[in-house]
Amino acid sequence: MIDNISWLAIYPEIVLLVMACVITLVDLGVRSKGRTLTYVLTLLTLLLVAVLEGLYASNGNTFYAFGNMVVSDAMGNWLKCFSAIAMAVTLIYGRPYAADRDMLRGGEYFSLSMFALLGMNIMISGNNFLVIYLGLELLTLSSYALVALRRDHTVSTEAGMKYFVLGAMASGFLLYGLSMIYGATGSLDLGEVFKAVNSGQIRHQVLVFGLVFVVAGLAFKLGVVPFHMWIPDVYQGAPTAVTAIVGGAPKFAAFAIAIRLLVDGLLPLAIDWQQMLAVLAIGSLLIGNLAAIAQSNIKRMLAYSTISQMGFVLLGLMSGVVDGNVEALAAGNAYSSAMFYVVSYVLTALAAFGVILLLAREGFESEEISDFAGLNQRSPLYAAVMAICLFSMAGIPPLVGFYAKLSVLQALIAAGSGLHVALAVFAVVMSLIGAFYYLRVVKVMYFDEPITATQVSAPFDVRAVLVINGALVLVLGIVPGGLMSLCADAVLRALAT
Repeated sequence: MIDNISWLAIYPEIVLLVMACVITLVDLGVRSKGRTLTYVLTLLTLLLVAVLEGLYASNGNTFYAFGNMVVSDAMGNWLKCFSAIAMAVTLIYGRPYAADRDMLRGGEYFSLSMFALLGMNIMISGNNFLVIYLGLELLTLSSYALVALRRDHTVSTEAGMKYFVLGAMASGFLLYGLSMIYGATGSLDLGEVFKAVNSGQIRHQVLVFGLVFVVAGLAFKLGVVPFHMWIPDVYQGAPTAVTAIVGGAPKFAAFAIAIRLLVDGLLPLAIDWQQMLAVLAIGSLLIGNLAAIAQSNIKRMLAYSTISQMGFVLLGLMSGVVDGNVEALAAGNAYSSAMFYVVSYVLTALAAFGVILLLAREGFESEEISDFAGLNQRSPLYAAVMAICLFSMAGIPPLVGFYAKLSVLQALIAAGSGLHVALAVFAVVMSLIGAFYYLRVVKVMYFDEPITATQVSAPFDVRAVLVINGALVLVLGIVPGGLMSLCADAVLRALAT
C-alpha cells in the first residue's frame, strides 16, 4: 500500500507531469506565432515547481518513498529547484529565436522541455537503479527530439541523429554496468547495494567490471573525455535555443546521479572509481582546453569549454575519500565544491547562450566568434554581460567561476595526497591555457571593428532576465558564502542519510 508520504515526496513531479499534459492539449487551440498562451503557462508551471522544490529543500527533511525507490532530500530538492529555474530562463531566452525559425509551429518546444525536466527530476530523486535509468531515458529521448526540432534543417537533424546513436550506446553502457552490479549484489536499491558491497563478501573483480561501465555511462552524460564526441557536434548543430537547454539544466541531473550511484551506492569502491575519475578529469582538462583554442565557432568553443569545466567537477567528486578513509566533513567539502561548481557553471553558461541567442536574428545565426566583433560599440550592456560570463568561466576574480575553481582546488589540496596536489597544479595550468580562448572573444568584442551596424534588440522579458543572470554571476562572486553554505548543508544532509 502506498502511503501519503510517498505521494508527498513526488508532489512537484505530479504537478509537472499533469501540467505538461494539460499544456500540450491546450496548445492544440493556440494560433499565435509565438505560442503566447503555451509559453506563459509553461513558465508559470516551471516557477511553481521551483517554488515547491525550494520549500521542500528549505525544510531540510529527508524521507524515502515507494519502498525506498525515491528519496526526497535537501540536495536533490535544491538541484530540482535550480533545474526548473534554469529551464524557465532557457525558454525565455530561446522563444524569440525559435519563433523566427518556425520552430513554434506546434508547442513541442515547450512540452518536450517540460518532459525533459520531469526526466531530470526523476533522475535526481532516484534511489533505485531502475528509477534512475527511467528518468535518464525520459530526459535523453526528449533531448533527441529537441535537437532535431528544425525538421527542415539538415545540420540539426544530423546532430539529432549523432546524439541519438551515441546516447543509445552510452545508455547501454550504463544499463550493462547496473545489471552487473545488480547480479553481484542481488538488489536494485542503492542502500542495499551499499550494504552488500560493504560486506566484503562479493568478488571485487565483478564489482569493478560493472563499475567501469557505470562510470563510462556517467562520463557520457557529463560529457567528459573520452566520451565527449557528441558534445561539439550537438552544441554546434542543434538550434541555439536547444543548445542552451542541453548545456544547462541536465548538468544538475548528471551530477545528482553521479552522487547517487557512486557515493550513495558504491562508496566502498571509492578507491577504484576515484582513479577512473582522475583519468577522465585529466583528459577533459587537457583536450577540452587545447581543442577550444582552435575553434572559430563560438558554440563549438563553448562545447569544448564545457568538457574542461566538467573536468573540474570530476576533480571535486574524486576528492572525498582519501586512502579508503571517509570523513564526513572532508567528503562533504569535496562533494559540495563539485555541486557549487555545477551551479555556478550552469548560471554562467545560460547567460552566455542568452547573449548568443540575442545576437541571432532571422536568417542569421551569429555563431562565429567574428560575429561578435565590435559588440561593445553596438550594445555595451550585452557586451558587458558576455564579458562577465567569459571572465567567470576563465576563473578570474571576483566572479563566481573563480570561487568555484578555488573551492575545488581547496578540496583537492585538503585531501593531502601527492596525487591530489599534483592534480590541483595541473588544473591551474590548464585554466591558464583556457583563459586564452575566453579572452580572445572579449578582445573581439571590445577592440575589433563591428562588421554590421545592426542594433541589438530584444523583448523586455529577455533583456530583464539576461541582466539579472549576468548580475548574479558577478554578485555571487563577490558574496559566494550563501550559495557555498547552501551546497555544503545540502550535501552533508544527503551524506548523513
